[in-house]
Amino acid sequence: MNEAKGIDIELILQKKFGKAPRLLTWYLKRLIHQDFLNVFFAKGYSGVEFCTKALEYLNISLQVEGTIPEGGPYTFVSNHPLGGADGLALLHIIGAKNPDVMMLGNDFLTNIQGLAPMIVPVNKVGMQSRALKDNIDNAFSSGANMLVLPAGKVSRKIDGVIRDPKWKKTFLQKSIETGRAIVPIHFYGTNSRRFYRIGRLEKYFKLRFPLGMLFLPDEMYRAQGKTYRVVIGSPIPASTFDESRSITQWTDYMKDIVYGL
Repeated sequence: MNEAKGIDIELILQKKFGKAPRLLTWYLKRLIHQDFLNVFFAKGYSGVEFCTKALEYLNISLQVEGTIPEGGPYTFVSNHPLGGADGLALLHIIGAKNPDVMMLGNDFLTNIQGLAPMIVPVNKVGMQSRALKDNIDNAFSSGANMLVLPAGKVSRKIDGVIRDPKWKKTFLQKSIETGRAIVPIHFYGTNSRRFYRIGRLEKYFKLRFPLGMLFLPDEMYRAQGKTYRVVIGSPIPASTFDESRSITQWTDYMKDIVYGL
């Protein structure tokens, strides 16, 4: 990350993988629309304002049903249909009520200076470290509202239906431990047909690297001018999640609640 110019894909690749082929670097710069993004990054926004201004820059509109509850802190859980614009929109919606909000996210997002203060990094490629686990524990123990997209990756087309893969249970375990009520959110939206074709290729060839992740900035670029519907449900107290069901069953229950909104 170059603070003066914005995001530098060549530098990021060098830090994570060593020197990358020049042709690959050129292609990725075009794929993520580096110049387009850096025009926005150069404005120097940070935190919730970064998210709000990014939506304006992309000309994305939101139709929000329901309200962010008072008090808290809460754990907000949502499906993850887009992989970029949805995260920005949810941080904007939650942050408009309380700017003290953080999100569990891919460690790549910490390369974006304006977004980094809101990200609790989770390494989606490779092993989790003890430090990352401590970061998650500390975030849930803080007074910040937490936004979690429990699938850990973007929705794919499954049996003809665009839906998150199986949700991870961390958000529920940590919410129970810290007594946080959980607020379900359903974000309505889809990516391009190309993105879902890539998802089928990942599955067919059993790729370990999430190839579709490389195309998410382009999907966000394509989202310009669109309007998305967001439905916010009522808080569910931590005491709801008793021993009548396993953590896995309660996690599946919360996923059904979100998709039922």
